[in-house]
Amino acid sequence: MTRILVVDDDPEITKLLEKFLSNEGYQVTVASNGAAALSAASATEPELVLLDIVIGVEDGREVLRDLRLISDVPVIFLTGRGLETERIAGLKLGADDYIVKPFSLGEVSARIETVLRRSGVNTTQHLIEAPDISFGDLQINENTHEVRIAGNLLELTSKEFALLSFIATTPRQVYTRSQLLEHVWASSSEWQNEATVTEHIRRLRAKIEVDPDHPKWIKTVRGVGYRFEPQLN
Repeated sequence: MTRILVVDDDPEITKLLEKFLSNEGYQVTVASNGAAALSAASATEPELVLLDIVIGVEDGREVLRDLRLISDVPVIFLTGRGLETERIAGLKLGADDYIVKPFSLGEVSARIETVLRRSGVNTTQHLIEAPDISFGDLQINENTHEVRIAGNLLELTSKEFALLSFIATTPRQVYTRSQLLEHVWASSSEWQNEATVTEHIRRLRAKIEVDPDHPKWIKTVRGVGYRFEPQLN
């Protein structure tokens, strides 16, 4: 995974960026001051650094100067200073790009990919590893056919994965067993017993639920079927 170091003393910003970039498929390390940033850069060898230009009482430009003594890693400045003269000054110091706060996460993602491409880093791998579906601790990746809970990889059969992926794509939509046979098994109750669906739901719950007898992800709608209940926290 492409490694990114985020250096900012604002916990709300670092939490936001860490969650967003992790969901984008990057491996994220966070530092809240210059010393921690230099230590993390040495330890993790990131492929890109997002560096706030004002880190508490520290000047991010000084941190960049110290960082350049140990690494030529691409650096994107994060700052509330949008003046052209200040952007030029930052770029002259060796920054590779400049993002002005407040920023959109889409802009951050696009600028990161652009800088990584310029530096020769593979920008496709993190897209492969990024989950297509993410609700709280649950992440489903269609590209790798992997499901993780709180970062832990689950062992699912291909049909268990297909069933979970299908119902999670349309959260809170209720499906009958007959509909699930049609969409997931490409079959019908005329050809295949609906108990097949019941058994696969039971197996899925045993693997993804903390308490399978009181499931939070896959809910039974009595007299109808099942629905996926998104858990955001």
